[in-house]
Amino acid sequence: MAQHPLVRQRGFTLIELLVALAVMALLAIVSWRGLDGMVRAQEQTRQRGDELLVLQAALAQWGADLDAVLPLAHTVPLDWDGQVLRITRRSSAVPDPGALVVAWARRNVQGQSQWLRWQSPPLRTRAQWQQAWQQAAIWSRNPSDADQRVEVVLMPLTDWQIFYYRGGAWSNPQSSNGNSADTAGAGAEAIPSASIPDGVRLQLELPPGQALAGRLTRDWVNPLQGGGKS
Repeated sequence: MAQHPLVRQRGFTLIELLVALAVMALLAIVSWRGLDGMVRAQEQTRQRGDELLVLQAALAQWGADLDAVLPLAHTVPLDWDGQVLRITRRSSAVPDPGALVVAWARRNVQGQSQWLRWQSPPLRTRAQWQQAWQQAAIWSRNPSDADQRVEVVLMPLTDWQIFYYRGGAWSNPQSSNGNSADTAGAGAEAIPSASIPDGVRLQLELPPGQALAGRLTRDWVNPLQGGGKS
């Protein structure tokens, strides 16, 4: 009977096993870095998308406040003092509960410069309006705990500026003609519509690292002057 020669079964050597393990480890590292990069890119895209939505919502609210500006006798419909923009506006609630005073300002919040909005409760009397108007100015500089509970922190903001369009040119509101909040209603009948400019230019300085950075300009045109909004 013929005998089959023994077939020698050869396994991996230690060196081959170490090389295979090293290759597998390298592939795992490369794969992990690729996945980590994808996750980071997705997170950055989501964050920038959220920042754009916040910016769009803030500008939409800005436009809505200006569209609803309400000229009332013995009141000031619009006033910018370099720190805060105060607006007397109609309420959007139905039925109408009365006028509102809203304010926009930039202030340091927890160590970061932020753009904020404040709104008064509905107002029915001139005395209520006067109190809310003064409270809006106080809120922009030294808010109380009650004011901070009703303010809305919108987004980071490095700086901002307001310009009025009157007489065919843009100018600083503080040098433009208009009614003063402190003298409204004192003495003769006030004409609040005279203090509403033909247009309002909002100029924002957005900090670096945001979805949008640098200068952003938004113009509003008084619809009573014709030409609509832009």
